[in-house]
Amino acid sequence: MATSLREELHTLADRLPEGATWKDVLYEAYVRQEIEAGLEEARRDEFATRDEVTTAFAKWGVQIETEVDAPRTPTDR
Repeated sequence: MATSLREELHTLADRLPEGATWKDVLYEAYVRQEIEAGLEEARRDEFATRDEVTTAFAKWGVQIETEVDAPRTPTDR
């Protein structure tokens, strides 16, 4: 069952620190919206290609290894 906007706002308010500002609220709402949009893109297989992900991670020095790339061990059988 989907959560109502009102319930989501209450949850957001409960998570914010005591001295939070409207800017903090707007930032949290923006981040949540962007995450939800990204998850929806991923569900539709529109998120990114393997090459795009590999390139993005490589910029940070991270090499991506998938099950196809990874060497098999005796416990993988």
